Amino acid sequence: QARLVESGGGSAQAGGSLTLSCEVSEDQYSDKYCVSWFRRAPGKEREGVAGIGPDGATGYAESVKGRFTISKGVDKNTVSLQMQNLKLEDSAVYFCAASLVVDCYAGAWAEWHFVRWGQGTQVTVSS
Repeated sequence: QARLVESGGGSAQAGGSLTLSCEVSEDQYSDKYCVSWFRRAPGKEREGVAGIGPDGATGYAESVKGRFTISKGVDKNTVSLQMQNLKLEDSAVYFCAASLVVDCYAGAWAEWHFVRWGQGTQVTVSS
Protein backbone atom coordinates (compact mmCIF):
# COMPACT_ATOMS: atom_id res chain seq x y z
CA GLN A 1 0.00 0.00 0.00
CA ALA A 2 1.26 3.45 -0.88
CA ARG A 3 2.33 5.72 1.95
CA LEU A 4 2.08 9.49 1.71
CA VAL A 5 4.52 11.71 3.59
CA GLU A 6 4.23 15.48 3.61
CA SER A 7 7.09 17.91 4.12
CA GLY A 8 7.84 21.59 3.72
CA GLY A 9 5.46 23.09 6.22
CA GLY A 10 6.54 25.93 8.46
CA SER A 11 6.00 29.61 9.05
CA ALA A 12 5.76 32.48 6.63
CA GLN A 13 4.63 36.06 6.67
CA ALA A 14 1.53 37.18 4.87
CA GLY A 15 2.41 37.76 1.24
CA GLY A 16 5.21 35.22 1.43
CA SER A 17 5.62 31.77 -0.09
CA LEU A 18 6.00 28.16 0.98
CA THR A 19 6.21 24.92 -0.97
CA LEU A 20 4.84 21.66 0.36
CA SER A 21 5.83 18.25 -0.94
CA CYS A 22 4.02 14.93 -0.80
CA GLU A 23 6.08 11.82 -1.33
CA VAL A 24 3.93 8.95 -2.57
CA SER A 25 5.57 5.56 -2.17
CA GLU A 26 4.99 3.16 -5.02
CA ASP A 27 2.37 0.45 -5.16
CA GLN A 28 0.38 -1.24 -7.91
CA TYR A 29 -1.79 1.87 -8.36
CA SER A 30 0.96 4.47 -8.49
CA ASP A 31 0.24 5.56 -12.06
CA LYS A 32 -3.51 5.79 -11.38
CA TYR A 33 -3.67 8.00 -8.33
CA CYS A 34 -5.21 11.43 -8.29
CA VAL A 35 -3.49 13.31 -5.46
CA SER A 36 -5.04 16.21 -3.63
CA TRP A 37 -4.04 18.58 -0.89
CA PHE A 38 -6.48 19.26 1.90
CA ARG A 39 -6.19 21.56 4.88
CA ARG A 40 -7.84 21.90 8.26
CA ALA A 41 -7.73 25.18 10.12
CA PRO A 42 -8.48 25.36 13.85
CA GLY A 43 -12.20 25.14 14.46
CA LYS A 44 -12.97 24.41 10.82
CA GLU A 45 -13.67 21.32 8.79
CA ARG A 46 -11.08 19.86 6.47
CA GLU A 47 -11.35 21.28 2.97
CA GLY A 48 -9.90 20.43 -0.42
CA VAL A 49 -7.36 22.88 -1.76
CA ALA A 50 -5.84 21.51 -4.97
CA GLY A 51 -5.65 18.24 -6.84
CA ILE A 52 -3.81 16.71 -9.77
CA GLY A 53 -5.01 13.73 -11.74
CA PRO A 54 -2.98 10.89 -13.26
CA ASP A 55 -3.18 12.73 -16.58
CA GLY A 56 -1.83 15.94 -15.07
CA ALA A 57 -5.14 17.79 -15.06
CA THR A 58 -5.54 20.04 -12.04
CA GLY A 59 -8.24 21.65 -9.99
CA TYR A 60 -8.23 24.30 -7.28
CA ALA A 61 -10.49 25.66 -4.62
CA GLU A 62 -11.67 29.18 -5.37
CA SER A 63 -9.93 30.49 -2.27
CA VAL A 64 -6.48 29.57 -3.63
CA LYS A 65 -6.84 29.98 -7.38
CA GLY A 66 -4.10 32.14 -8.80
CA ARG A 67 -2.00 31.76 -5.64
CA PHE A 68 -1.36 28.02 -5.28
CA THR A 69 0.07 25.69 -7.92
CA ILE A 70 0.03 21.90 -7.72
CA SER A 71 2.47 19.87 -9.78
CA LYS A 72 4.09 16.46 -10.10
CA GLY A 73 7.78 15.84 -9.92
CA VAL A 74 9.72 14.32 -12.78
CA ASP A 75 9.63 10.96 -11.04
CA LYS A 76 5.81 11.22 -10.71
CA ASN A 77 6.09 10.13 -7.07
CA THR A 78 6.24 13.63 -5.63
CA VAL A 79 3.37 16.09 -5.69
CA SER A 80 4.22 19.65 -4.73
CA LEU A 81 2.02 22.53 -3.69
CA GLN A 82 3.60 25.90 -4.31
CA MET A 83 1.85 28.52 -2.22
CA GLN A 84 2.35 32.20 -3.01
CA ASN A 85 0.88 35.41 -1.68
CA LEU A 86 -0.02 33.61 1.52
CA LYS A 87 -2.85 34.96 3.64
CA LEU A 88 -3.52 34.62 7.34
CA GLU A 89 -6.44 32.35 6.54
CA ASP A 90 -4.10 29.87 4.82
CA SER A 91 -2.82 28.82 8.24
CA ALA A 92 -3.79 25.18 8.72
CA VAL A 93 -2.55 21.62 8.85
CA TYR A 94 -2.11 20.50 5.26
CA PHE A 95 -2.66 16.89 4.23
CA CYS A 96 -2.07 15.12 0.97
CA ALA A 97 -4.30 12.26 -0.03
CA ALA A 98 -4.56 9.80 -2.91
CA SER A 99 -7.68 8.70 -4.72
CA LEU A 100 -8.43 6.33 -7.57
CA VAL A 101 -11.08 8.72 -8.89
CA VAL A 102 -9.31 10.38 -11.81
CA ASP A 103 -10.77 13.83 -11.20
CA CYS A 104 -10.64 13.72 -7.42
CA TYR A 105 -10.49 17.53 -7.31
CA ALA A 106 -13.88 17.92 -8.99
CA GLY A 107 -16.99 18.84 -7.11
CA ALA A 108 -16.69 19.19 -3.39
CA TRP A 109 -13.61 17.03 -2.85
CA ALA A 110 -15.65 14.26 -1.28
CA GLU A 111 -13.33 12.47 1.10
CA TRP A 112 -14.85 9.01 0.90
CA HIS A 113 -12.86 8.07 -2.21
CA PHE A 114 -9.46 9.08 -0.86
CA VAL A 115 -7.82 5.82 0.12
CA ARG A 116 -4.45 7.02 1.39
CA TRP A 117 -3.69 9.98 3.65
CA GLY A 118 -0.55 11.57 4.95
CA GLN A 119 -0.07 12.68 8.54
CA GLY A 120 -0.18 16.39 7.77
CA THR A 121 2.19 19.32 7.99
CA GLN A 122 1.57 22.61 9.74
CA VAL A 123 1.55 25.91 7.85
CA THR A 124 1.42 29.11 9.90
CA VAL A 125 1.04 32.50 8.26
CA SER A 126 1.63 35.58 10.37
CA SER A 127 1.15 39.28 9.76
